[in-house]
Parts: sequence; C-alpha cells; structure tokens
Amino acid sequence: MNTAIDLRLNPGADHVLQAFLERPSATLTDYRLRLQAERLALVAGFDELIGLDALHFTPFDYQVRAAQFALRRFRGRGLLCDEVGLGKTIEAGLVLKEYLLRGMVERVLILTPPGLVEQWREELETKFALTGFVASHDPAFRERGSGAWAAFPRVIASLATARRAEHRQAIAPVVYDLVIVDEAHHLKSRTSASWKLVNALQKRYILLLTATPVQNNLDELYNLITILKPGQLKTPTEFRKQFVAQGDPRLPKNRGRLRELLADVMVRHARGQVGVQLPPRRAHTVHIRLDDNERALYDDVSAFIRARMAPAPDEDQAPLSMAHRFTLQILQREIGSSPPAARPTLLALADHEALEPYHDDLLRLADRAGRIQSWAKGLALERLLVTQLAENVPEKLIIFTHFRTTLDLLADLLRGLGVDFVLYHGGLTRQEKDDAIKRFEGPARVLLSTEAAGEGRNLQFCHTMVNFDLPWNPQRIEQRVGRIHRVGQTQEVHIFNLAAEGTIEDYLLDILDRKLNMFELVIGEMDMILGHLEDERDFDEIVMDVWTQARTPAEQAARFTALGESLAQARTAYQQSHEYDEALFGEDFVAE
Repeated sequence: MNTAIDLRLNPGADHVLQAFLERPSATLTDYRLRLQAERLALVAGFDELIGLDALHFTPFDYQVRAAQFALRRFRGRGLLCDEVGLGKTIEAGLVLKEYLLRGMVERVLILTPPGLVEQWREELETKFALTGFVASHDPAFRERGSGAWAAFPRVIASLATARRAEHRQAIAPVVYDLVIVDEAHHLKSRTSASWKLVNALQKRYILLLTATPVQNNLDELYNLITILKPGQLKTPTEFRKQFVAQGDPRLPKNRGRLRELLADVMVRHARGQVGVQLPPRRAHTVHIRLDDNERALYDDVSAFIRARMAPAPDEDQAPLSMAHRFTLQILQREIGSSPPAARPTLLALADHEALEPYHDDLLRLADRAGRIQSWAKGLALERLLVTQLAENVPEKLIIFTHFRTTLDLLADLLRGLGVDFVLYHGGLTRQEKDDAIKRFEGPARVLLSTEAAGEGRNLQFCHTMVNFDLPWNPQRIEQRVGRIHRVGQTQEVHIFNLAAEGTIEDYLLDILDRKLNMFELVIGEMDMILGHLEDERDFDEIVMDVWTQARTPAEQAARFTALGESLAQARTAYQQSHEYDEALFGEDFVAE
C-alpha cells in the first residue's frame, strides 16, 4: 500500500526528529517516517536557509539575519521594523519561502495597503519564484464571493477590503498557517476594525511589518505585541504601570526590562547601521502648452467626466456604479496621455446602455480624438530626446507610459528619430521580456515601457527616466523611480516629468514636488506619508474627486492646494513618528 506520510515540525522541535531517527523501521510506514525524518534532520534548524539558492536575487546579509531571527528566535511571530527602504518585504519573503520549502506552511494571507497588493504579488513571483497568489480584486476571486477566502490557499488583499463586514465574517473560520501584515502601524488602535480583524484571525505564524511601530504613545506598541504574543506585555494596566512614565504616555520607564521583552518579537535596522547609501536623484518638470485643438478636447472630455461624476443638483441622473467611475477615471488619465489613447474608451462608453442619452456626444468626442494631428507632449519628448541622446553622450533612458496606444505612438516617434529602442509591456512572454532587457543593457538606447518594466530586474546601468504620463498615485511613481534608483546605482539619477499646463498631472506634480519634495524622498517614504493622511481612500480616488468637484480653474487650484496642505501635514506626522521611534529603539534590536 502506497501511503503518503506528511511530517511537519515547528521550529525548535528537533527532539521529535531524533525520536524517529532512533526507532527501528519495523513497517513500511515506519520506514517512510524515518526517511522523511532523515531528510528533515539535514535542515531541522534555521541556522542555514534552504531557500537562498532558489531566489532570483541576492539578499543582503542583514536581511537574511532578520529572517533567521523571525524563524528561530521569534518562532514565526515577529515585528519587522527596519527603516523605510531597507527591505522589510524581502525579509518577510525569505521567511515565507523558507516555510513553504520546508512544508510548514500552506495557507497564507498577506494584508497590505490597497496600492501595494500588486507590488507584493510581483515581488513574490519575480524575486522569490512564488506563484499561485490570488489578489482579492482578481475576477476569479470576486466570482466566488465570500467563499473565495476559504477556496484560495494564497491570498493577497488590502486591509481595507478584508475588514469589511461581509469579508470579515468569511475570513473568521479560515485557519491560516502564515499571516503577513504590511504597514502594520494601521493596527495601532485596539478599537479599530483593522486591529480587531487581525487579532481575531486564526493563525499559526504572523509577521507585522512597519517602519514606525509607535506613532503617538506606547499603548500602540502594546497593541501590536499583543497580536503577536498575547500576554508578552501582560495586561494594558500592568503594562502602563511597569513600563510607561506616569503622566507621559510617550515616555518609557524600566527600559532594560522592556528591551528584553521586545527582543523576543522585534528586529530593527537603521540605514546607518547597514551601510545602504544611494546617489542623489534630481527631478525636472517639463511644462507643456497644448495647442488649441488639444486644449479644447481635453477640456471638453474633462467637462463630460465632471458632469457624470458630480452632476448638478437639479440634474436627473442615476448614481454611477463603481465600474463606471473607474472607466471615467481611466478616460481622464488617457486624455492626459494622448488623444488616440482616449478614443477607444469614448467609443466603448458611447455603446453602453447606461450612457445612451450621451451617445452622440461621446461619438463626437471620439471623432475629434481621432482627427487631431498635433501632439504637444510628443513634440516635447522629441526635443528632450535630442538633448539626452546626443551622439557624444552615451546615455540610456527609460520612458514610461501607462497606455498601450500611447506606447505604440511613442514607438513610431522613436523610429522616426532613428533611435535604437526596445518595447517592454505586460503582453510579452517571459523570454521576450528577458530578451528586451538584454538588448537594453546592450546596444539599445531606450527602454519604452508600460508599468510592467522590469520589477526585480537589474536596471541600475540606466540612470535617466522619463514619465511621459504620470500615475496619480505617488506610490506608483515611487515604484517607477525604484527601478533605477536602487542599491547598485552608482550615478546621479535624473527624472523628467512631462505635464501639460492646466491638467491633473500639472496640478499633481506641483503639490508633490513643491509641498513634499517627493523626488528626493527615500523610496518607500511616500507609502508612509500617505498612511498618515486622514482620508484612507486610494489616492487616485482622492485626486479624481478633487478634480471633478471643482467647477472653475480657480476652484481646481484651491482644491489641489488644500490637498497639498494635507500631504504636508501627513509628512510632518510621519517625520515625527520616525523621530519618536528612533529615540525609543535606537540600535537595540539589530539582528546579529
């Protein structure tokens, strides 16, 4: 009888292996158990990580040590608190890879901010060769309704999605082997829906990732540790009595004993401790004036979108579905990229039953988008390329656009200039993507790419990037910049942002650059800043509402100025949190 034996061990359970190794193999079952025990004995501890040879990149030594801490010392329940940009995601991925290879984990739930769901999936696949993860917004997941949480063994979801009542009820009975929560400072309050959800999850192992575990007071630290190891810091009352200075909830006492207790669950590296230094990066805004026809089309398409998104009080219009809102948001971005990019969406909307009263208006807009011959942004890019790709300058650069139609137009433009370039987009096979990167590293001067460009690839040989059209979410901008401004880059990085005057991108660049000095932030800090905004919606939605709710250019300017002020306040709050954590933890929790 061919009986499969599934033997699993918790970290530190070497004595169980030894018992199997010492017993005689009286039966076939005993033999198979002993055979598996012999194999596991080779890798029983976590002094060596068996997953390192299966990676598609080389992690830093401190990241490997942090993963070993989480596996050995924390027993799979820990707080990863490295400073922004040092790779908490890498450390969590190493732990996940190790558990999967050792057969200790099958069912995994990863909870992130909405804008990081796809980035997590990309990194797990490209860096760790971990596939099979489904996102909660995938059609296959949504088709199953609430039953999807139990049906799929590897799920990546936004925390905002998971905590909704209907999802929370579906998740409650599911037993997870490993839960990973990114940006875990969102769990700082025990009264929040997020904390209650994660605390109630049935989980064997859990990793909480945050660069700022404490933002306001020490109660937040208690709340995070309680999720990991209930009772580690006793009750809230006992914790405050023993470790919080009377009259000041931010000031700890008995630091030595508190440090000992935290060392069982927390690892933290500061930038100065690990020697990660990057060259500076410089941002340049290329302001563009649309010609009269382009300007009129942009304004008319925007007016149509605004009327559908925010109808006048006396207008008889049914509420927009989420799908319609999303499509109109895409249309607004397309018209800012190129008129031809917007034309297919205008035609599709004209044929939609819900928009039948506007059928003729949409067809007229689509016709105008198809007939416009001028392209101010294309001409601006052409002038930029002539300078950047001069014969005596051995420069390479990446051009980003979000839309395939615009990508094809830019390809025609580059061919007309005689530029040696390669295309990179999500429709290519893995081999075609590999070949494109090799050509770019070799003779090609330009990589013309959609958002798919080379996550996890070595593109540090390039140090100039052009955002032909700008994502509305700063996290997406950071992800683009991070393709070349990363460890291994040796030269100053230059980023050119194209923006037509009076467009959303123009307003957005102004507040991101002027209010936040975003392009000089460490990669990852933008995530932290957005996490301090009072409005927890996706930033794209916030921008769309600011744009569509304004009726005049003056009101648009005022609304974007107000958004800029909110971002500046969020940055100040993040900086204060960072300084507080640095004062609290210093260099005490390095993995050595």
